[in-house]
Amino acid sequence: MEMNTVLAVIGVIVVAVVLIALSIWLSKSRKRDLDRAMGKVAPDDQRTRDAKAAADARLAAEAAEAEAEAAADASDAAQSTQSAQSAEPAAEPESPESVGSRLTRLKAKLAKSGNPFGKALFDILAKDNLSESDWEDVEDTLLLADVGAEASAQLVDDLRTDARITGKSDPAEVRATLKEKLLDLVGRDTDRRLNAEKPGADKPSVIIMVGVNGTGKTTTAGKLARLFVAEGKQVVMGAADTFRAAAADQLETWGARVNVPVVRSDKDGADPASVAFEAAGKAKESDADVLIIDTAGRLQNKSNLMDELGKIRRVTEKQLPVGEVLLVLDATTGQNGMAQAKVFAEAIGITGVVLSKLDGSAKGGIVISVQKELGVPVKLVGLGEGPDDLAPFDPEGFVDGILA
Repeated sequence: MEMNTVLAVIGVIVVAVVLIALSIWLSKSRKRDLDRAMGKVAPDDQRTRDAKAAADARLAAEAAEAEAEAAADASDAAQSTQSAQSAEPAAEPESPESVGSRLTRLKAKLAKSGNPFGKALFDILAKDNLSESDWEDVEDTLLLADVGAEASAQLVDDLRTDARITGKSDPAEVRATLKEKLLDLVGRDTDRRLNAEKPGADKPSVIIMVGVNGTGKTTTAGKLARLFVAEGKQVVMGAADTFRAAAADQLETWGARVNVPVVRSDKDGADPASVAFEAAGKAKESDADVLIIDTAGRLQNKSNLMDELGKIRRVTEKQLPVGEVLLVLDATTGQNGMAQAKVFAEAIGITGVVLSKLDGSAKGGIVISVQKELGVPVKLVGLGEGPDDLAPFDPEGFVDGILA
């Protein structure tokens, strides 16, 4: 009985505590509701919000300060760049090597090349008594040097009937005789001047560069521009090779180095004749001395592309007469390049040949055969990869070089 009484008292106490706690919670809840209804905020909530507002303001101020510093840094950098650009002088155009210096250097380079063509001939002809077999060796040497069958037979006949060879006793005399015969074949008195350098030449004088891919045609066009600049001439170039994406860029690079403007299309695959027409107009407008038009490399069996070369010439001549068509041939291809040369001659009419890569190899005889086959002179030769390794062809220097 007493235990039940104790339990009942405890239960009453617990219930009372719960009721008191509930009463207190309800009272605070009603107060918060009343405060909200009256627009008031609890002191604890107000402090929290004040702290948050202060933090937000501080962050905004820091962000604004950082933005201002970044803007100031950007302004300073722009001013520094502008000052540096103003202070830095424009790049000066290069000064190409003079023609006389080129001829001397190219002759020396040819003489040092260890040309087997001249040496083999001299070794045979310097024997005491030449047998029939020796004369056959002379002719074989000439054929291997790409002199050509007709020219080789002619030279052998001339040498066999020359008393200074058949009855010789002095190697120096043999060498002198051989030099004279080779000069006759190469053409010592041939007019090899570019039309642009002849008295009374048209101004601007137009040069169209043709040749198959891989012969160094675009590079030769750039080097030729340098040659004219070295002579004090004003030059314009036209990038009419619109089918090879890098051709116009390559030509522009050459032009930029010597301050020569390049007319090009703004898209690949454009009509080459239209570029040539525009370049002719530019050259005429600027009163240039020379216009050099680079064309696409052609395969000799592509008749439609060869026809296009004719179109380039016709369209150009609506603005300016074409005074020169230069065929660029790789000297190392020898007789293999002759078929291509003949097709170009028929397609557009060439006035001269540029032999690139004439480095003194056994193929040097191509100078003789190409002139005999095409009836036009070799006007320029290249003996290296340097920007000024192009010079007018000098017959005597060439023969001296291969006999050195």
